[in-house]
Amino acid sequence: MNKRLVFTGKCQVVIEKFDLPEPKEGEVEVRTLTSLMSTGTENIVFNRNFDQGTHWDNWVKYPFYPGYTSCAVVEKVGKDVKNVKKGDRVAVRKGHASGHVLPESECIPVPSQVSDEDVPWFKLAKISAMGAKVADLSLGKSVLVVGAGPIGQMAIRWCSAAGSYPIIAVDSIKMRIEMAERGGATHGIVRPLGEAIEEINGICGGTGPETVIDSTGHHQVFIDVLKVAKKFGKVVILGDTGSPASQHLSSDVMSKGLHIVAAHDCHETPDWDFRKISNLFFEMVRTRRFNLDSLNTHSFSPEKCVEAYKIANERRGETMGILFDWR
Repeated sequence: MNKRLVFTGKCQVVIEKFDLPEPKEGEVEVRTLTSLMSTGTENIVFNRNFDQGTHWDNWVKYPFYPGYTSCAVVEKVGKDVKNVKKGDRVAVRKGHASGHVLPESECIPVPSQVSDEDVPWFKLAKISAMGAKVADLSLGKSVLVVGAGPIGQMAIRWCSAAGSYPIIAVDSIKMRIEMAERGGATHGIVRPLGEAIEEINGICGGTGPETVIDSTGHHQVFIDVLKVAKKFGKVVILGDTGSPASQHLSSDVMSKGLHIVAAHDCHETPDWDFRKISNLFFEMVRTRRFNLDSLNTHSFSPEKCVEAYKIANERRGETMGILFDWR
């Protein structure tokens, strides 16, 4: 019998048993090794921290099955499965459950050098890669990443890989900034963005950063993001707020001629899709161009799910990667 996590209502999580079907033609059955909590998305959902009538409100219905990024091993293969075999370790875009049946096309084989604990970061890296793509990163172009949570950490690593400079990370939590600096941030500022604008301008030669990536998902931050961006600069909205009606433009948009672009997981193109990005991410991790050391701060058995979400909500400043260990 398999088991999975389920939100049964606002701020309610339990573990339930379920049966998996046999894999059909082109499908595989996988056994989960680890899954990673997406603390931003899952906390918004867990707390119903969104406005009525938004896409969040339309999406979150009970029972709600959380999670979307896991490391697994192939247990069974259906007819005509060609690209994976039993025993292969794969990355899958699936939730917090002990097993799944899915099309083989949704399985991404992972290098042996990438640990079970690091594999689930592939989906958060993919989301932030959508922001890196529209940010048009390049050698020597200044970048400010606002918010050094899981998505911000991955954004910083893409900026570093692209040769951006300086790469400035801003967050009010010291631990997050230390992780950002290990991941490639050249400058870390531990305070709210509104209190850091003068220092950021100084780092950028008095002009502000050419690109600002807002990974916070907080509508209140948006005004300061517009304020800090350089004239004719680009602002990338990477964090998805639960209160879009409160996310207002300011006079800086017109006076500075800012280019504002949103990036989301679903904005794939034929030349920049989940498979290409994920394979690139795993190569970056394998060759140590992406440093994931110490990003996983907590690990729980699925039976400890209540405690896991309690810590994610009440002590979020002490957390980064929160893993569920299904092994």
